[in-house]
Amino acid sequence: MRLVSELRRRNVFRMAVLYVVAAWLIMQVAGVLIDLAKLPDWIGTTTLWLLAVGFPIALIFSWLYEITPEGISLEKDIAPGESITHVTGRRLDFLVISLLCAAVILLAYDKWWTSGPPEHSIAVLAFENMSDDPGQEYFSDGISEELLNLLAKIPELSVISRTSAFSYKGKDVRLSEIARELNVAHVLEGSVRKVGNKVRVTAQLIEADSDTHLWSQTYDRTINDIFLIQEQIAAEVVDQLKITLLDDVPVVQKIDPDGYALYLRARHLGRQGTREAWEESIALFEQVLAVAPEYAAAWDGLANVYISQTNNSQRPIDDGYALAREAATQALALDPTDGSAHARLGWISMHHEGDLEVAADYYERALALAPTNTTIMFGAASLAMTLDRIDTAIALENYATVHDPLYPVGHNNLGDSYLSAGKLDQAIASFRTALTLSPGYVGAQYRIGVALLLNGDPKLALSAMQLESFQAWRLLGLAMAYHALGQTDESDVALADMIEKYEQDAAYNIAYVLAFRGDTDLAFKWLQRAVLYNDPGLAEIANEPLFGNIKKDKRWLPFLDSIGKSPRQLHAIEFNVTLPD
Repeated sequence: MRLVSELRRRNVFRMAVLYVVAAWLIMQVAGVLIDLAKLPDWIGTTTLWLLAVGFPIALIFSWLYEITPEGISLEKDIAPGESITHVTGRRLDFLVISLLCAAVILLAYDKWWTSGPPEHSIAVLAFENMSDDPGQEYFSDGISEELLNLLAKIPELSVISRTSAFSYKGKDVRLSEIARELNVAHVLEGSVRKVGNKVRVTAQLIEADSDTHLWSQTYDRTINDIFLIQEQIAAEVVDQLKITLLDDVPVVQKIDPDGYALYLRARHLGRQGTREAWEESIALFEQVLAVAPEYAAAWDGLANVYISQTNNSQRPIDDGYALAREAATQALALDPTDGSAHARLGWISMHHEGDLEVAADYYERALALAPTNTTIMFGAASLAMTLDRIDTAIALENYATVHDPLYPVGHNNLGDSYLSAGKLDQAIASFRTALTLSPGYVGAQYRIGVALLLNGDPKLALSAMQLESFQAWRLLGLAMAYHALGQTDESDVALADMIEKYEQDAAYNIAYVLAFRGDTDLAFKWLQRAVLYNDPGLAEIANEPLFGNIKKDKRWLPFLDSIGKSPRQLHAIEFNVTLPD
């Protein structure tokens, strides 16, 4: 009891409490700084060890020394009547109470004011190719994507889209950082090794917050079992996350395993963006359909490649879209629940046939079947913009960018919608996010310049336009920025250069530049040229802010009516979509 009394008198207990609370706060701050500054993990570990070593040192110091008005002295050198440990004790009590208050505030903030990731949320990373042949990477990527698509069919589970999840491929990034950037609670990673007919798939589910392996499994099977492996992994994820399903765990459509491998390779090539890759992709899809004509996903993939070729001037427009429509229609006939095929037909109806009512029907059905598919959602947002439903477009794009946060195109599209809505600061922020994710993103600097022009800042707008890398966007922007600055000659030169080089490709854009400059008669003449050239930009005319100067002209509404884009015509088209919870 005498020892306990002495420990109390020398404030050893108070020092212990003070040290523990201070150490906990230091570790919390260190954890935040390590994440924000992307510092190596060993810094946190080292900090913890140093604090652990310091604990007994602090207690020994409290036992041996006392703080006096003259400084720090050995306790044994202080006469009993001169000791002020009771005063020091009160000061330590105040420090302990202050630090405990800080700890309570931090805990409360973390629990009630900060919104962590949804409990049932996951990112499926690209599985590592462990095969000796690097050319088998398409297979490991394909298995990962198929798993992602399978899990995305579970309404109770929030799944990050492929673009963002696969962006970490080949990068040395901590799982905790990936989870934080994607705002998910769990990560699914693994590897695939394929040798001949043998397949080894390893998968592991990780809880990001605690860096805990919830489940892992290795499957040594033949390629004939590849569909069963995917379904088993999906079922394990549902079980480990304790998700209560309204329906059964989704299953995959099974085809000949060799045909399935061809399908994965065809889809992989279809994303390469080159003439040769697209041609090879089509040839492989045709091989798949020769052995599995009932495989709806292959028909939809074929339609997607036809659209890509057509949009890149590698097929005549009418022929390319006809082939795409035929393939997508076949996919839908085989699987009426295929949301992607519905969306594909909606895209064709909107961008090629100009039938917005049919497009709205297709996209409504697509979102009802695949409510969390961000690719479909971005397409539906494009339709919403065409229909002048800007609020709907923004809502769709906001949801999609949350679930595909590292997709620069998504942030650019959201910026366009904000621009049309007159939310200029938010538009600029979205365009800058696109540039951060993809430095040099084509058109982003131009769009920032447009937002600055509309915000009455032509000098900064000119600076942004001059940074635009793509010549057509740069010339359009310079023509407007120089005009806003009163530099008429420079504006005329930029516009003349634009017309000389891009007359048929950008008649619509030239029209709104002329409208911005106040050249009303010329603007309407170029709008008629845009109709003659079937310029796809006309789909955006209903909410293009750069036509502001001519919207009160008596020719404006008749022109919109002539192309089916008047407010009366657009608002008559029903388009009702509901965002997932």
